[in-house]
Amino acid sequence: MLIKRIRGWEIPERDVTPESVYSRRHLLAAGAGLAAASFVGPAGAQSPDPSAGLYPAMRNMRYRVDRDITEERFGSNYNNYYEFGYSKSVAQAAKALPVRPWQIKIDGMVESPRTVDIDDLFKAMTFEERVYRMRCVEGWSMVLPWTGFPMAAFVDWCKPTSGAKYVEMQTFMNPDVAGNQRSRGYPWPYIEGLTIEEARNELAFLVTGIYGHPLPGQHGAPLRVMAPWKYGFKAGKSLVRFTFTDKRPKTFWETMAANEYGFWANVNPKVPHPRWSQANEEVIGTGGKRVPTQIFNGYGDFVAGLYTNLQSERLWA
Repeated sequence: MLIKRIRGWEIPERDVTPESVYSRRHLLAAGAGLAAASFVGPAGAQSPDPSAGLYPAMRNMRYRVDRDITEERFGSNYNNYYEFGYSKSVAQAAKALPVRPWQIKIDGMVESPRTVDIDDLFKAMTFEERVYRMRCVEGWSMVLPWTGFPMAAFVDWCKPTSGAKYVEMQTFMNPDVAGNQRSRGYPWPYIEGLTIEEARNELAFLVTGIYGHPLPGQHGAPLRVMAPWKYGFKAGKSLVRFTFTDKRPKTFWETMAANEYGFWANVNPKVPHPRWSQANEEVIGTGGKRVPTQIFNGYGDFVAGLYTNLQSERLWA
């Protein structure tokens, strides 16, 4: 008798929305998003986003979750973005960041260092939508429909040399519009990093959109990273630079508080933060409902093998 083991990230096929229904609903919902899609130009004026025509993208049904997608009114109004403020209500402030023109610098241990315009990069990639869990180290979570492209495809496009072991990612630096970057108490700009193996894992995703339209400012427009098996602070926003290196990056929060935040930051309910438990999480948009946290945020089948020889490392935040 054949017994199929259901993985933590799967749901039964009977519960999957039929593609015909999904496509109608997704296109209708995205239509409003497309009409509103805009970016802040150099003078602060709202203009049509040049990437708006890339949305909505086809959803990749390989990546499924056992919860409802967080409603957009919650997902887009409960955000961390310390560059623009320390509360969760940073959406309005983040609109000040001009996201065109926007360039991405690729340097370090690559065959040909270069700087590329964000829209030229988008043209080189194949877009899709993925629904991922997101678990914040603060003890809350969401389920979000991201649009973007696999980070593995981007890494291959960058052509790192054989000696590259890490990808360091840097967020924008513009204190004129992100006033908190003037604070000397933080090591701006925001730096994050992954190993090459993590960046090439099929889950690692470079995000350009959400809810069927281009990323708004508070979500890290125009480009951010998602590694859903890690705590959310690993998901650097508004990226401007990817440096391939053989040295482990010293990340923003590791620099700030190494006793609380490490490089790896994988989700583990059995390893508490020094100031609170990680055993469960509040699901945003459900009126305070809490659910048990899963190791690797439920994605162990995809990523546990990355860490089999690293037992001596501090793998959890």
